[in-house]
This record gives sequence, structure tokens and C-alpha cells, in this order.
Amino acid sequence: MTEQIKILLVEDNFEHLNLTKYLLRDNNVPGDVHVVRDGQEALDYLYQKNKFSDTTNSPRPSVVLLDLNLPRVDGKEVLKIIKSDEVLKDIPVIVVSSSDREEDVSYASMMGAAAYINKSGGFEQLSKALASIQTYVIKP
Repeated sequence: MTEQIKILLVEDNFEHLNLTKYLLRDNNVPGDVHVVRDGQEALDYLYQKNKFSDTTNSPRPSVVLLDLNLPRVDGKEVLKIIKSDEVLKDIPVIVVSSSDREEDVSYASMMGAAAYINKSGGFEQLSKALASIQTYVIKP
């Protein structure tokens, strides 16, 4: 039996959100996907604040799929906060972004992202990359 992982998907674009969820299902990634639509919601979820205070409905994620271009608090800031927090820094963060700018890829790597997936690399490449996300999950 494959262990279920808890995936926090941080994505504001509805089409990208649906595509990501579809590809995770299609590739049989064993997990529950929890969705937040902006950087502030991501931080509230991770710190279990406001509407995410119930840990049954908002469990600690095994992995975070993080877009960089987010409203309210951008993905770079969310990544920086996660990786500089003693409680959160061990959660693998995989950046999933439309940006292929070298400075974004370098920033994600420098801040400790487990991987960088470019959404504009095509359907097959995105599918293959998302299929492997459980390899980044740290087992307790």
C-alpha cells in the first residue's frame, strides 16, 4: 500500500490549478491536495491561522507546490519565510512556475526549494515532473 502524502498546492490561476490537480491524479500521485489561492493563504495554512486553524481539515503538508507569481504575498516571499522558519523549513517546497527566468530558478535554488518545475515546458514535461513529486517527500 502506498502512503498518502499531503500536498499543499499554492496556485492563483484556475486553469493551472485544475491542470496540476488533473496531472497529479492522472499520474496516481498518492495524496490529498489542499489548495490555497494566494501567498497570504499559504502562510495562514502553514501557520494554522484564521480559516486554517483546524488541523483536521488543514494538516501539515508533506510537500508544497508553490507558484511564484501570487497575489497578496508573492511566492518568493512565501518560500523565504518557509525556509527561514525552524518549524517549517523541513517541508519540501517545489516551485511550479511559468517563469523560466534564470534569476527565478537561481533564487528558488538558493532559498532551498527541492525542485523547480517550469509550467511552460509543455504538457508531457509537466506531467512527468509532477509524477515524481513524492520522491521529494521526507518520510518521518
